[in-house]
Amino acid sequence: MTSGKVSLIGAGPGSIAYLTLKGQHLLSQAEVLIYDDLVDPQLLQLVPSNCVQLHVGKRGGSPSTPQDIINLLLVDFCSQGKQVVRLKGGDPFIFGRANPEIGALIAANCHYEVIPGISSALAAPLLAGIPLTDKDLSRCFVVLSAHDPDILDWDAIAKIDTIVILMGGRFLEDIIQNLQEKGRSPSTPIAIIRHCARPEQQVWIGTLGDIVDQITEESLSPTVMVIGDVVKLRNMTTSPSLPLSGKTVIVTRAAEQSSKFSDLLQEQGATVIEMPALEITPPSSWEGLDQAIATLKDFHWLILTSANGVHYFFERLANAGKDTRALAGVKIAVVGKKTAESLKQYGLLADYIPPDFVADSLIEHFPENLSGQKILFPRVETGGREVLVKDLSVVGAEVVEVAAYQSGCPKQINPQAWQVLQEGMADIVTFASSKTVQNFYHLVKVALTSKSKYTPQSLLENVCLASIGPQTSKTCYEAFGRVDVEAQEYTLEGLTAALIQWAKTQN
Repeated sequence: MTSGKVSLIGAGPGSIAYLTLKGQHLLSQAEVLIYDDLVDPQLLQLVPSNCVQLHVGKRGGSPSTPQDIINLLLVDFCSQGKQVVRLKGGDPFIFGRANPEIGALIAANCHYEVIPGISSALAAPLLAGIPLTDKDLSRCFVVLSAHDPDILDWDAIAKIDTIVILMGGRFLEDIIQNLQEKGRSPSTPIAIIRHCARPEQQVWIGTLGDIVDQITEESLSPTVMVIGDVVKLRNMTTSPSLPLSGKTVIVTRAAEQSSKFSDLLQEQGATVIEMPALEITPPSSWEGLDQAIATLKDFHWLILTSANGVHYFFERLANAGKDTRALAGVKIAVVGKKTAESLKQYGLLADYIPPDFVADSLIEHFPENLSGQKILFPRVETGGREVLVKDLSVVGAEVVEVAAYQSGCPKQINPQAWQVLQEGMADIVTFASSKTVQNFYHLVKVALTSKSKYTPQSLLENVCLASIGPQTSKTCYEAFGRVDVEAQEYTLEGLTAALIQWAKTQN
C-alpha cells in the first residue's frame, strides 16, 4: 500500500493565477482535498474528479470547523494511505494555523510537507499599487493580526514606518484609537484593501482621522490594512502598459479542460474567471466509431473538426490495439487551429486545413475531387451542424458519421462567475463556439429567479460580448441581440487580438 502524505499548500491571496507550480502539481494528484475559506473556487477544479473534497473554512463570527476535527481528518486520511492536500489561503506559516496540524501529523507519524504561498500581507498592497518599503518613507514594515487587538504591543507597533494589518476589519476603530494614543497623527495615510487579487477587489484610501466615515456600513472581511506614508505612493500599478489591465473576463469553456485562452488573456493583464459551459462526455455507444476504426483501410479521408473529436478518436484507436500506423493511406483534414494542434500531439500533421480555420470553407478549397471518396467523420453525437455533411454529400463524397463524444450543459452556473455577473464586475464574456453561447444563456436564465428584475440580455447590457467567428456571432445575435467583438482570425489568438483592439477604444 502506498504510504499517505499530507501536503499543506498555500493557495495565495485569492486568484488561481498566484498558485505556485508545485501547488498545482500536488493538487492534480490529490485523493483528498481539505480546504479553507477564501480560496479561489477554480482551484477546486484542479483536483481529479474522484477526489474527496471537504470544506473546513474558518471565518470570524461564523460557524467554523473546530481545529481538533481538522487535525483528526488529516491524520485519519493520511493513515489510510491517501495523498491529502490541505489547502490554506495565503501562506501556511503566516497566520495559517499550520502549527497544530503539523503537530498532530508528527504525533501520528504521518508524512507531510509544506508548500509556501503568497501571503495577502504582501500581495494586497502590491495589487493596490502601494509599495511596503521606500528609501525615504519606509525603511521597515510589520505584519500583524488584529483579531485580538488588546494583546498587541501598540507602543512598539506605532513606531514602525509601515504597518500591515490582517483580520482587523471588525476592530478598525480600536486600531485607530490605539495608534493615535501612541503617537500616530490623525493625518497618517491608511489604505483598506478588500478581496485582494479578486475581480471584486476594492480599495479605500484615507487617513486615520477620516477613514471610518468612508467605510460606514461596509463589511470589511476579508481586508488588509496598510498604514503609513507609503500609501501616498499608491498607483504604482504593476502592469500599466498591458492592454487588458483592469478588465475582468469570463471565459466560457468545456468543463475539465485547461484553458490556453485564459493564459493568453492573463498575459495581457486581464483578470480571468473560467466558467464551464460545456460538459464533454463519451457518446451513448462506441459501436459506430469502433466499427469504423476496424475498417480504416476503406476510407480515403478522416475529417476532424474539434480537439474533442481528436482525443476520443485516438483513445478508441488505442483501445482497439492500434496506433497512428493504422492511418497509413488515409488523409486527414482538420478544421480549426486548436484541432490541428491537438493532432500534432499524436505526432501527425494534417494534410489539409481550410482557410480561416472554419468548416464553411472546407469544401470550397478542398485539394482534390471528392466524388467517390469515402470520408470518416467522428463528431459530436447530437447538436452539431449538419451543413458540412450535406455539402460533402453534394459533391459526391460518401460520408460515414460516427459519434465520438457528447457535449452537454452543466447543471448550474459557476458560483464565482455568477457573483461577478450579478455584481456588475464583468467587463467581457467570451465565446469560442455556438454551444457555449447557448449553454451560457441557459445557465444565466435558470439562475435568474422569477422575481429578478433582470433578463439575460439586460444583465449583460454593459458587458462586452466577444465571439471567435461568424457562426458563433450568429448564435450570439439570436440569444442576446448583439455581438461587440468578433475575431478577424477565427482562433483564440485572433480573439485575444480583437479584445486588445476593443480595449484600446475604451480608454
